[in-house]
Amino acid sequence: MADHNRLGTLGEEEAVHYLLKKGYHILERNYRYQRAEVDILAMKENILAVVEVKTRSTSVFGNPQDFVKPKQIQRLVTAVDAYVTSNNLDVDVRFDIIAIINSKDGLKIEHLEDAFYHF
Repeated sequence: MADHNRLGTLGEEEAVHYLLKKGYHILERNYRYQRAEVDILAMKENILAVVEVKTRSTSVFGNPQDFVKPKQIQRLVTAVDAYVTSNNLDVDVRFDIIAIINSKDGLKIEHLEDAFYHF
């Protein structure tokens, strides 16, 4: 496995542990619909959190959350709409980013709720 794939897998594992500690229930991981992949679908109260995980080993080239592009957001919205419809869910939906920097100084996790409204 390439180093960037290992880093991404590590980031997703850390994000799941973080969300569980915060009281979320993980519904799906790596949910695929058409050309989209949703990293994590998690519930807390009546909110479906659609979580995109971005992991980097440094912020030299920008913050991890800066790498979520408009086309990816569009695909995520389509995928989540299909998920909510197919599972007949009556929930509020929120799009989050968990940005992780895993450097030699340690792991830094930042949870950006309603992140897509900040772009």
